[in-house]
Amino acid sequence: MAGLRDIKRRITSVRKTQQITRAMRMVAAAKLRRAQEAVLAARPYAMRMARLLIEIAHAQRPAEHPLLVPHERVQTAEVVVITSDRGLAGGFNSNVLKHAQRVIAEQERRGHSVVLTLVGRKAVDFFKRRRPGQIAQTYAGLGEVRLEHAAEITRRLAARYESGEVDEVILVVSEFVSPLSQLPRDVQILPVPKPAEGVEPPQEQPFESEPASAELLAALVPKGLEVVVLRALLENQAGEHAARMAAMESATRNTEEMIGSLTLQFNRARQAAITRELVEIITGAEAL
Repeated sequence: MAGLRDIKRRITSVRKTQQITRAMRMVAAAKLRRAQEAVLAARPYAMRMARLLIEIAHAQRPAEHPLLVPHERVQTAEVVVITSDRGLAGGFNSNVLKHAQRVIAEQERRGHSVVLTLVGRKAVDFFKRRRPGQIAQTYAGLGEVRLEHAAEITRRLAARYESGEVDEVILVVSEFVSPLSQLPRDVQILPVPKPAEGVEPPQEQPFESEPASAELLAALVPKGLEVVVLRALLENQAGEHAARMAAMESATRNTEEMIGSLTLQFNRARQAAITRELVEIITGAEAL
């Protein structure tokens, strides 16, 4: 009977785990809906802001902003890695960290020094064990994404680029594709990239601007960079909730299969125990 008690205890434990995974899946699904709406609303604004910066920078070449001007030689690259603070999200964080390691290895292969800005506790814990001397800044426990978070990160990145501490800034983040798919990617955000090859920017400025172009760029370029970082944070937030929802749904299915297997094992053990007791009773009766 000890075996039966152990199996029954395991079934009870798995059922409690199932309740937790179901609750976490429902919470993640509710958060995903809001996060998905936020990231889908931010994408058109971010894309239009990037195009506007290219148009203004091309039309007002004499009034270039420091963040638009590439450094003569790239010696130090800063890699910004964005992950979540919490786990239980399947391979969401590990995929981003693997991609970040490939980006870092590529920069080092080119002979560039690498410094790291880490957003999210998972990235901080990962690189603190592997590259503690290369960490320039960390951000953990930010919670719900707000514009203030993007503004603070952007301000420090821009200050290091303008002072010459770094010559290039690369952002590594998991892009939200769908609730079932998140794609790690990297993008250069400083210096502000030029139009892609084959894409001709407008030859004439499509509008007149006040105040002067230099003042306009001084306001627009940092704001445009904020929008890029904000979008990346929103993409990461939506991807985290989607990955956690999928992971908890898979875990719930696994618990259902495990409960079924343990129940079958329990019934077989109970039947074997009953059969054994009957055999003992019949054997004892025959002996008498």
